[in-house]
Amino acid sequence: MSWRTVIGVALLIAALASGWSAWRNRANVVPTAAEQGRSDYVLGDFEIITLGKDGKESMTLRAPSMERSRVDETSTITKPLFLLPDEAGNHWRLRADTGWVSAKGEEVRLRGNVAGDSPTDGKTPPTTFRTAALDVLPKQDIARTDGQVTMTRPGLVQSGVGFQTNLKNKQYSLLSQVKTRYEPNAAR
Repeated sequence: MSWRTVIGVALLIAALASGWSAWRNRANVVPTAAEQGRSDYVLGDFEIITLGKDGKESMTLRAPSMERSRVDETSTITKPLFLLPDEAGNHWRLRADTGWVSAKGEEVRLRGNVAGDSPTDGKTPPTTFRTAALDVLPKQDIARTDGQVTMTRPGLVQSGVGFQTNLKNKQYSLLSQVKTRYEPNAAR
């Protein structure tokens, strides 16, 4: 037997072994980190209007981009603006640098320069609040934060650490280190 035949048989055995190994391990493919980090979909410069059970607008979301994670089905939003209508159809404006929405929509986390502004309908005094982070539980009608919050109305500035509001009955609580400054019209 020549040395060429020995090498040929060795190469044939190696090819068969590698083919068998590849065939056997074909179902054990592990997704790469890049595939795991990919989004199901990406929205750009969009507006989403959600309706309540009564068929009326319950919320509008506008943002420059939103990505839904393939792995856990959560959504990440850049510069979200939420418009929340009141009974008269006027909108509260709630915005932040970033937003995160859980897979089933039961939790929304707003982070960075969170700002809420009441409607400017002339019937109620303009009200604003500012904080660094806000967690919203839409199904429970609750919004809350453990951080510093500042609320303003004409003639009144309130600040505190920790905040919770019931969105249904429109009652809010500053939880600790509350400071209130009254500024009557004559002083301004």
